[in-house]
Amino acid sequence: MWWFQQGLSFLPSALVIWTSAAFIFSYITAVTLHHIDPALPYISDTGTVAPEKCLFGAMLNIAAVLCIATIYVRYKQVHALSPEENVIIKLNKAGLVLGILSCLGLSIVANFQKTTLFAAHVSGAVLTFGMGSLYMFVQTILSYQMQPKIHGKQVFWIRLLLVIWCGVSALSILHSGNFGTDLEQKLHWNPEDKGYVLHMITTAAEWSMSFSFFGFFLTYIRDFQKISLRVEANLHGLTLYDTAPCPINNERTRLLSRDI
Repeated sequence: MWWFQQGLSFLPSALVIWTSAAFIFSYITAVTLHHIDPALPYISDTGTVAPEKCLFGAMLNIAAVLCIATIYVRYKQVHALSPEENVIIKLNKAGLVLGILSCLGLSIVANFQKTTLFAAHVSGAVLTFGMGSLYMFVQTILSYQMQPKIHGKQVFWIRLLLVIWCGVSALSILHSGNFGTDLEQKLHWNPEDKGYVLHMITTAAEWSMSFSFFGFFLTYIRDFQKISLRVEANLHGLTLYDTAPCPINNERTRLLSRDI
């Protein structure tokens, strides 16, 4: 059995691969059509102009769904492993809320381009990266709380390094300051332009922050290999109409005959 066939390990893998593909395909399209400069554009710049914005939006919406599924499965896993730990339960619920808000922000970024509705786009970016960073931080604390009984120390240290990486990238973005709406909506930059150096720093930090997210979700692969999913249908009658109770016993039909 291949590693991606074990449990639900395909879920975080699909999330990272699909999101990376969204960035890569939209970037190639935008550069080919000369809509952006090849050197370190903002991630959202690769999905600002048609036709790449259509591809970017559609793929990121699917990525948001995959992200919600991954976050929810992780929430259920921690809940099942630590049913009586009050601190872990509270952190786990907080992580679920933060993760869902981050996914909502990702969908907003996908559907509201910065040259169309700048305020909505920025709000989505703040939700995506801000809530996503807090989600990673909460999950790292959970990994610490669950070691060594449930989590190994190696997993905790890897996630801690990824959180530090994410934090350094976030600080680089914040330290670079605000260019102003006119400059932030630019798609083409020249080295002589005002704020060019800060632009390069913030774009590099944005890509770096995204890579830290990818790395963090990849650490879920080993955990998700230990989770299986089964779907069952409970039959309470011989028809789908509201009739008198049927005398037959409940029948369980397994829709999926094997673990996913």
